[in-house]
Amino acid sequence: YYAMDRDNRYERVEQAYAALVYGQGVEAADPVRAIQNSYDEGVTDEFIKPIVVTENGRPVGTVQPHDSIIFFNFRPDRAREITRSFIFEDFDGFQRKQGYFPVHYVSFTQYDVTFGEKIHIAFHPESLQNTLGEYLADHGKTQLRIAETEKYAHVTFFFNGGVEAPNKGEDRALIPSPKVATYDLKPEMSAYEVAEEAVKRIESGKYDLMILNFANPDMVGHTGVMEAATAAVHAVDECVDKVVKAILAQGGRAVITADHGNCEQMYAEDGSPFTAHTTNPVPVILVDENRKHAALRKGGRLSDLAPTLLGLLGLPVPPEMTGTNLIQG
Repeated sequence: YYAMDRDNRYERVEQAYAALVYGQGVEAADPVRAIQNSYDEGVTDEFIKPIVVTENGRPVGTVQPHDSIIFFNFRPDRAREITRSFIFEDFDGFQRKQGYFPVHYVSFTQYDVTFGEKIHIAFHPESLQNTLGEYLADHGKTQLRIAETEKYAHVTFFFNGGVEAPNKGEDRALIPSPKVATYDLKPEMSAYEVAEEAVKRIESGKYDLMILNFANPDMVGHTGVMEAATAAVHAVDECVDKVVKAILAQGGRAVITADHGNCEQMYAEDGSPFTAHTTNPVPVILVDENRKHAALRKGGRLSDLAPTLLGLLGLPVPPEMTGTNLIQG
């Protein structure tokens, strides 16, 4: 929420930076007690305000010029903003009171290729060959990646195997996520805007494949608010209906699925709010006017999705893809 924002909410990142560099934040000699105090006030988990550990009233660990920083997050999207605030002289996300100062910055993984030599990478990424997007580009196919800010990296950077640059013939559409404190306050998020833009792009007839992500069931599920999660699912249901109807009107096919669960389990066994991802099996739905009597193989895996899409596009599966087509008949 603060240090690991990914929605350009630099006013939040600034609070984390202030704690790390200036020692400004919730002061506490006992960090465990500070966390418990926050819980007692109903402020939990990622919403806990940045805590500054003190000794005799003074911060014990502020970052100084030429210090070494080891950022052990392996996930790039939530590490980029706070990293930029430390490594770039021309950073403009917020005003740094002490200005820029050099640090030896080590990241566990590659967060952004544009960081270049500003950081040292502990574990460099593997180079994946023949990802779905790359394979489609090599076969002259056009594709669209569309999502709101919260999931934009998922349909671009992550979907391309950690490659930032788009493939040939790959267009991207970024819809801004709403600027609210937590998404239970606006459970529809930007789903209607995403759907509207998706329908417009579908009707253009330009694309062979569209990768679309609706963020709501995950992001609102994380809030633990049942009423909001219900509203989020209703919104996505309406938006999926619009998008699928537009696809069918163009003679296309749709595959609807997810890569993990969340809002299907809103309560833990003890009745408390459950805000984490789940490991429950996810549905996969094929909408195809020409395959109304087809069956989908049981026991599928995420690795089967790309071969399934290639099958719908009439393309062979490259040897790098270990999954198989889910469609039977």
